Amino acid sequence: MKLYVVPTPIGNLKDITFRAIETLKKVDLILAEDTRTSKVLLNHYEITTPLWSYHQHNEHRVLEKLVQEMVSGKSIALISDAGTPGISDPGFLLVRECIKNHIAVECLPGATAFVPALVDSGFPINRFVFEGFLPLKKGRQTLLNKLKTEERAIVFYESPHRICKTLLELQNYFEEGRKICVCRELSKKFEEIVRGEIKEVALHFEKNAPKGEFVVIIQGLE
Repeated sequence: MKLYVVPTPIGNLKDITFRAIETLKKVDLILAEDTRTSKVLLNHYEITTPLWSYHQHNEHRVLEKLVQEMVSGKSIALISDAGTPGISDPGFLLVRECIKNHIAVECLPGATAFVPALVDSGFPINRFVFEGFLPLKKGRQTLLNKLKTEERAIVFYESPHRICKTLLELQNYFEEGRKICVCRELSKKFEEIVRGEIKEVALHFEKNAPKGEFVVIIQGLE
């Protein structure tokens, strides 16, 4: 009995390890955040393992059943739509419950969007702080006030319909001249990396309709 946490490509289907493919083929069951999205990847690599839906809206409800399946001897792989499960995606609850029930957990190394974005930024990244998705309302102002004095590089995710508003908002909290790097559609056909001062990058996306998923890196306070 074991839970495998398996990273999947953030865009380019070739960005998956041989070990990940091997694991997904040998387990008894794969848990996927969105089965429709995951079937594209699984079909591409001819993986026919049974697929169950596991996402933020049902993870509490199915948790006990999944633990029972593993206690009975089954091995399960957890994947998300893209990247490493548990990083701004469902996964934490299942991993914690497995540990409580003495079920082995093995997380494979693999794709995570914020790592290539950090490297692409050109900022010092020997230390950084990862914020996932910023709060939409409660705690947002408090967090931004705290981050404006952060000396480490700051990295977070943002959606296409909020990126312009967020970039304009950052200008109210960070001093003029603060550098930023915004990465869009990493590893995909229309990958785009925009670097510059916050106001410059904000202007770019005001003029160019934002599409895809975004990773934002703000240079730490020097």
